[in-house]
Amino acid sequence: MIKHIKKRKNDYDLGIPGVLSSYLFEFFVKFILSPVIKFLWVRKIEGMHHIPKNGPVIIASNHESYFDFIIFYAISPRKVQYLAAEKFYASKFWKPLMVATGQIKVERTSGDKASVHKKAQYVLKNEGMLGIFPEGTRSRTGEMGKAFTGVTKFALTSKAPIIPVGIEGTFEILPPHKKIPKLKKCNIKISEPVHHHDHFEKEHTEELLRKLTDDLMNLIAALIGKEYKHHYSFQKTDSNVIDIPKN
Repeated sequence: MIKHIKKRKNDYDLGIPGVLSSYLFEFFVKFILSPVIKFLWVRKIEGMHHIPKNGPVIIASNHESYFDFIIFYAISPRKVQYLAAEKFYASKFWKPLMVATGQIKVERTSGDKASVHKKAQYVLKNEGMLGIFPEGTRSRTGEMGKAFTGVTKFALTSKAPIIPVGIEGTFEILPPHKKIPKLKKCNIKISEPVHHHDHFEKEHTEELLRKLTDDLMNLIAALIGKEYKHHYSFQKTDSNVIDIPKN
């Protein structure tokens, strides 16, 4: 317990009173707020049995709304720590929730991502559950955006399985530029784990990372009845490999 207190203190630059307050708020979120969220906004959950009870795992889902994180945290049988944009930590509303639930701050404008990678790998090395939205940002239209390959890199370096998750309906609950969620229901579909055993010892080229990421996004798209339209092909030249979008 002392180790966790020190880590939270250092990660979020908190004093001891701040750390203790964050743990009290985490208790409130888990045992009081989460059941309310499930009752008001969740219609159906499928595939919960696919989430392993222990061991390192990566949750990868589509990103329709800020509400996605709240919904999955509320229904998850295990603590999940998402990569969260720095803007949430500048918000008086979001920061207490981010700190209390142990989310990982990402400085998106920073060129140095070493700290983020270190924190994410710490979660997985300690058999935790890491949450990633491969698209990087929420959809502005309700359609799926192009995914970054970071989710695959984490899976290959940590040897953790990826759980594809489809979240359907949160765009209508909390669309862009809205601050108050509507009282509508969403569905969560959880697929069986994706393992990359055959690729652990291979060279992790951009071509491999892109292919595995696109395959993952196809699985997520199928869960919510949508199409992932951002597949990439690679053409080799004498000097390099060019990433070319398929139109």
